[in-house]
Amino acid sequence: MSTTNQPARADHVGSLLRPDAVKQARRKFYDEHSISADELRAVEDDAIRDVVAMQERIGLKVVTDGEIRRSFWHYDFMGGLTGLDLVQREPAAGVQFHGVTLRPVFPTITGTLDFPDDHPMLAHFKFLASITKVSPKISIPGPSCCHFRTAAADIAPPQYRDLEILFADLAATYAKAVAKFYEAGCRYLQMDDIFFAYLCDPKQRAQKQAEGIDPDWLIGKYAEMMHEAIAHRPADMLIGMHMCRGNFQSTWVAEGPYDFVADTVFNKTGVDLFFMEYDTDRAGDLSPLKYLAPGHQRVYPGFITTKTAALEGVDALKRKFDEAAKYTDIAQLGIAPQCGFASTEEGNVITPADQAAKLALVVRTAEAIWGTA
Repeated sequence: MSTTNQPARADHVGSLLRPDAVKQARRKFYDEHSISADELRAVEDDAIRDVVAMQERIGLKVVTDGEIRRSFWHYDFMGGLTGLDLVQREPAAGVQFHGVTLRPVFPTITGTLDFPDDHPMLAHFKFLASITKVSPKISIPGPSCCHFRTAAADIAPPQYRDLEILFADLAATYAKAVAKFYEAGCRYLQMDDIFFAYLCDPKQRAQKQAEGIDPDWLIGKYAEMMHEAIAHRPADMLIGMHMCRGNFQSTWVAEGPYDFVADTVFNKTGVDLFFMEYDTDRAGDLSPLKYLAPGHQRVYPGFITTKTAALEGVDALKRKFDEAAKYTDIAQLGIAPQCGFASTEEGNVITPADQAAKLALVVRTAEAIWGTA
């Protein structure tokens, strides 16, 4: 971990509810073609200023742009990579969550993968950094996402039939992304590598086995990709990783404790900060925290849910941290919600007031436990 860029105790995963004005402007631009790109950007800029001000007012020392410019937490970034395109298919083809179906957008790898110098999220970060007085953070999907979410039939380059070659190119692509974000001024980059948690689910593991892939081998390769992607980051750059089991309109996909992945994730990725879903029994107990090595790394157990409006109590949260401290040093813990509030532009089934109350609770709880947010 950086010795010159210390993490906050209170943080959040990144995505925030899209204001109605942004949803309307995006519909006018993408569907109705009735406004210009500049007009859409102006609406997004205003919304980002508002959500940054909200985060600062609450007392967070780390802020994001809420992913306001994105439709998806992952596909917008992936679609900006060289060699990867997004394809729309029949509605029934969408990924199934509990009770709802994701919009049928699918990544397809069409050529040699690379991170372009003009990737749009570099500009997104620069705008965020220009309007905040605290630490700006941007989150992007981790390298595993480009494999896990792309069907084998949608990978065209023949060399990528060898997964070792695909994974090596993904690691190199992300290493370039890390360097470019640093060059843009980013000192805190988060990668949402949620598929580590998916690979703790018996159904997801069985699906990979049916595809001819050993899920435990895949866990190791995903960790190796992450490690290679961030190995050469400068000393003052923090790397976070978020893991969850799906989040779309307050629903989910996977379940299962972190036991399959905890040792590998904590000790083989090289990541500094871990955001771990822990708001329901689907995530298992806290015992996997025992694999966190003493030292500089930090875990943010997500005891606060973003899926429902019910507000957790500070005293109850403190008791959960007492339980977590049985497995790891409380000095290596922080607090954040279990996931984002709007992994897609549809958002979870909560209100902006609920969202602000959850973030304020994060700050209050951090101050109650560690004396600072």
